[in-house]
Amino acid sequence: MDITSTIIFIIAAFSLGGIILMQRNNIPASLRRGLAIAAIVFIAFAFFLIVYSLTTMGS
Repeated sequence: MDITSTIIFIIAAFSLGGIILMQRNNIPASLRRGLAIAAIVFIAFAFFLIVYSLTTMGS
């Protein structure tokens, strides 16, 4: 498993979540729910990748 692409995805997912939180007043109401759901899915998958990489670190 390529660790570089995993790290880039994790950084991008958390950055997207942070940007959505900081700019929530500037995002149109029609896009706000979809972006929030997408950010939650990406962050949950990033957490899964972190846990998976920690559990397979020794092998």
